[in-house]
Amino acid sequence: RRPPRSTPLYSSAASDVYKRQDLTVEAGDSLKFNASSLSVPSTCGSVTLNLKHGGKMPKTVMGHNWVLSKTADVGAIASDGIKAYTTSGRTIVVKENDGRVIAHTTLIGGGETTSITFSLDGLSASESYTFFCSFPGHAGLMRGAFTII
Repeated sequence: RRPPRSTPLYSSAASDVYKRQDLTVEAGDSLKFNASSLSVPSTCGSVTLNLKHGGKMPKTVMGHNWVLSKTADVGAIASDGIKAYTTSGRTIVVKENDGRVIAHTTLIGGGETTSITFSLDGLSASESYTFFCSFPGHAGLMRGAFTII
């Protein structure tokens, strides 16, 4: 016979489950994320995105990052990222203080990982969002839908 529980199996803390959502996206030595879509509940307050580069190439050759924006802004952000990359000594792939960028990680190369935690405040389930890699030439293939459900 089991002793009685001192705390209920389900408590009010269960409602805190979605206050933060952890997501992991992986990339390697190709132009591909392992996810083509990500979704988070509207009850979630913040998201921690973990990016892993499972390849071997350095970031100056096959670097990856993860950028989130409204879908309509992807092309312009990627284009500005190319300019930032060429003027920064090949280390930055997002224009500094770009208000169109909701969140982004740093650029990483083979074997590296990085994370970013961002708030969902101001984001809407009715808006179209896209995540992508802004390394020059990657945004066309390395992208996916980010949905708030």
